[in-house]
Amino acid sequence: MKKRTVVSLFFIILLFQNSIAQKTSNTLWPYSIALLKYSGGGDWYANPTSLPNLILFCNENLGTNINPEPATVEPGDSRIAYYPFIHMTGHGNVVFNDEEADNLRKYLIAGGFLHIDDNYGIDPYIRPQMKKVFPELEFEPLSPMHPLFRQPFSFPKGLPKIHEHDNQPPQAFVLIYKGRVVCLYTYETDLGDGWEDPQVHNDTPEKHLDALRMGANIIQYVFLKEHSLAE
Repeated sequence: MKKRTVVSLFFIILLFQNSIAQKTSNTLWPYSIALLKYSGGGDWYANPTSLPNLILFCNENLGTNINPEPATVEPGDSRIAYYPFIHMTGHGNVVFNDEEADNLRKYLIAGGFLHIDDNYGIDPYIRPQMKKVFPELEFEPLSPMHPLFRQPFSFPKGLPKIHEHDNQPPQAFVLIYKGRVVCLYTYETDLGDGWEDPQVHNDTPEKHLDALRMGANIIQYVFLKEHSLAE
């Protein structure tokens, strides 16, 4: 059986399991996304309004049917397989133990997707922890020409700059496993802050909309594509 077929079957199983789990809890949403709850002391719970706002934007503008209440899942939890998209954020320390790193690796190899958004300060911690997950891979810069920046909303220069941190340009990095993007790391942009209720960070309507549109591009890329670099 071809590898791509295996990945497709895996997601059929995941979505079937997810559908059962959600119907059991009296919901009718066929998809859910989740926030990663990690150890180490970092504030994994930062930006509490960000994912609900992104989901609402996607449901209204992309026609997605995502549960408006995002789940919370730990990297070592078997239920991580229910979620095609996992979001991770924070300012501080991150620790994956061996079991968590192994479980996260299996999830990503099988077809899952991890989006890491630096909320300012996570960079020196997340890089070595992702090395535990994929010792053989390095974060690679993502070209502004990649489809992720072209649809459904156009960002010809790549990631938008939402918040100033160290006065560096926003950068997108990816981990690529056997030709497939399994992890997107957005750095020096702070999309999650931009997804939050505008009054939380006093963002302009333009910055808020840019952040949501970029987030919608990520969601569409994950849901509708196989994370391939070949376009």
